[in-house]
Amino acid sequence: MLQDYLPLFVILVVGFAVALIAILLGMLFGPRRPTPRKAAPYESGIVPYGPGRRRVPIRFYLVAVLFILFDVEVIFVIFWAAAARQLGWLGLLAMLVFLVVLEVAHVYAWKKGALEWD
Repeated sequence: MLQDYLPLFVILVVGFAVALIAILLGMLFGPRRPTPRKAAPYESGIVPYGPGRRRVPIRFYLVAVLFILFDVEVIFVIFWAAAARQLGWLGLLAMLVFLVVLEVAHVYAWKKGALEWD
């Protein structure tokens, strides 16, 4: 039984080994010339201003969670579509129930104003 998992274990070990070797080679042969300018935070070409730990409105988190939720649901629909013929009518009915529940949640979030960006 455990022999079935041997290829997965080998891939996992090789992946970790490649990642570790890449990190070690970068540390060993990479340039080390720290300057204050290199240590400064940088994002999108804009010099940061103000404190980095300021409060963020909850609306940003809400939109992010809704995006992730509906994005993951699309993945389920894609996998269902790939296996739709094998699932038959029962699979179609189950996916329609799933999509109806998902759309009810989507309409609820829309009516509550969760998707509004002010």
